[in-house]
Amino acid sequence: MYDFIEQPVANLDRSGRFLVWATRGWARAIAARRCPPRVLMRGFNAHGLMDMLPHFHLAMVLLNLEGRDKLAVAPLEHRDIVEHEAVLLALWRDVAFGREARVRATLALLVNEEAVTPLLRALNSCSAEMTHGGFEPSALHIHASED
Repeated sequence: MYDFIEQPVANLDRSGRFLVWATRGWARAIAARRCPPRVLMRGFNAHGLMDMLPHFHLAMVLLNLEGRDKLAVAPLEHRDIVEHEAVLLALWRDVAFGREARVRATLALLVNEEAVTPLLRALNSCSAEMTHGGFEPSALHIHASED
């Protein structure tokens, strides 16, 4: 998490930028009382990740409805990664590396107990779809700023 917090989104690799966009877009759709999969469909399709969309939506629903705290993400245009986004990015990386015990422990802090296993399945499916689509969620990292 500390690798990502308050870093510019622009310094994320391709996987990280996509995940931040998808997370923020999902939250924006919910706030606007719109169907997130419908709102996000074009972006997922443009990146060859349509098969990931239902799994991503389920993961976000579980985080949102079963979360111990309200999920707080920044607006789409926000420059930096906020705390909950940093936690989710670290979680995505751990999922991609197959760190199941660590992921389960993190999820137990984020969501109610009965949501941990279905959320883990959804995250694993997302990670597999990203890898299949040419993304590398296991390589999620911040690139050094050129400022």
